[in-house]
Amino acid sequence: MAETPDSLAARVRPIAAGAHVTAAAFLGPVAVLALGDGTALRCDAQGDVRIALHPGGAILVAAKAGKRLVTGGDDGRVVALAADGVQEEIFHEKGRWIDALAGRDDGALAWSSGKQVCARDTQGALKSFTAPSSVRGLAFAPKGYRLAIAHYNGATLWFPNAAATPDVLEWKGAHLDATFSPDGRFLVTSMQENALHGWRLADKRDMRMSGYPAKTRSLSWSSDGHWLATSGAEACIVWPFKDKDGPMGKQPRECGVRRAKVSRVACHPRALVVAIGYEDGWILLCRMTDGAEILVRRTEAGTQDPVTALAWDESGRHLVFGTGEGAAGLLEMPG
Repeated sequence: MAETPDSLAARVRPIAAGAHVTAAAFLGPVAVLALGDGTALRCDAQGDVRIALHPGGAILVAAKAGKRLVTGGDDGRVVALAADGVQEEIFHEKGRWIDALAGRDDGALAWSSGKQVCARDTQGALKSFTAPSSVRGLAFAPKGYRLAIAHYNGATLWFPNAAATPDVLEWKGAHLDATFSPDGRFLVTSMQENALHGWRLADKRDMRMSGYPAKTRSLSWSSDGHWLATSGAEACIVWPFKDKDGPMGKQPRECGVRRAKVSRVACHPRALVVAIGYEDGWILLCRMTDGAEILVRRTEAGTQDPVTALAWDESGRHLVFGTGEGAAGLLEMPG
């Protein structure tokens, strides 16, 4: 890494989140931070407004569903927040925690609590499914109303509105997060064993992506769908998925190599650029084609405040971020 990369730090507006930032998203022009203290912070040109979503509880997971941010808490509630601050309780799993959430662009969403998975379509119809073990990750397929469910020893593909038996993809170990490639050809899960596992869905061929020194808990696809950026190493590890075999037999690229592990990644929505957050609070923008870097946030040496949330707006002009200790900021890109 260059000793002094070009910097955009002066263009960052600090945000006083004041609590662990669980997730971040843009609802139109409005940046929203979901916080561990049960509140959401709505940030726009008029200022920052704090909204109580899970009073007395914590937001454990969050996902964007259509034009709303949906949060799940340790109070068992699933709550949807709109850009104007209006909230709606979607469901209440009394006495249970919400472990995972997934949302679709059309507003459909799914959540899990223990082994139980619920899917809610755009008309509000609820369907449920019991997984073979506790569910850690959920992801909607890019086409069709189909849900990937990550659990112990593999993943299950479930059509909530179909009577067909769910399709099971097996691989030993604990599967955590799940993501479909944008073209729907591949499903990738992160694993407890510091690795990724993938399946080519056409023939269920397995793909093993290993060598990480830490768990990979952040996955983001490039704007063209050809690359998967991942956390879990002292660089952003980027796997190729353009060809029919995906990453099989290929080496990944490395972006933003530093002496700190990457904790969060977010690909730019229009360019081959990835925002990289580190465990020491640094944030870089890195161009995938040549590795060029631009600094967004620098911290003092010895800092241990991992970046826990990164999100671009649809135009790619704004980036919002948050950390485990409650620091946050909003970057406006030049020109």
